[in-house]
Amino acid sequence: MEHYFTNSQNLRSEIRSISYENKGQVFTFFSDLGVFSKDKIDFGSRLLVDTILENEKRKNLEFLDVGCGYGFIGITLSLILDSCVEMVDVNKRALHLCERNIKENKIKGKCYLSNVYENVEGKYDFIVTNPPIRAGKAVVLEILLEARNYLKKDGVLWFVVRKDQGAKSLIKNIETVYNCEIVKKEKGFYVILAKMH
Repeated sequence: MEHYFTNSQNLRSEIRSISYENKGQVFTFFSDLGVFSKDKIDFGSRLLVDTILENEKRKNLEFLDVGCGYGFIGITLSLILDSCVEMVDVNKRALHLCERNIKENKIKGKCYLSNVYENVEGKYDFIVTNPPIRAGKAVVLEILLEARNYLKKDGVLWFVVRKDQGAKSLIKNIETVYNCEIVKKEKGFYVILAKMH
């Protein structure tokens, strides 16, 4: 079984497009085999985006989407918040789609290959992630804990995780570094806002 955080040379391609609307903005996302949630925008990502938009009223921010896939979270937030996004992933096919989706939706942003924060150099107003649970707890914790090194002074981390995929133990693991608030609970998903102590 190929996972969406691996790069397979022999994976066939079946491009499809997904339409999505939020706050009167209509988006088109190109997707393909071998990427996360290829046929529809997954519920957790939509809940994460909607929760951030309910809580973040500022514009012209700089933010980072870690494990961006084909770019749904970063592109949607960038357009609606009129902000500049950087998006990173380890999946080359997902990044190729993400580049296409950046152009298609005409946002301010870029995407590039990075294993977690390996190639990331900036500091951000916020970091957002729907972490790749199947990559294992060590990877997820690295994404969450290392985020602090890439946040501006008052920067925050937003993430979504299912209760049955260990949301509570993840919160416990990162509370040494962050104050965590469960901002939204819906259909077994928790959207969590983490601020540095």
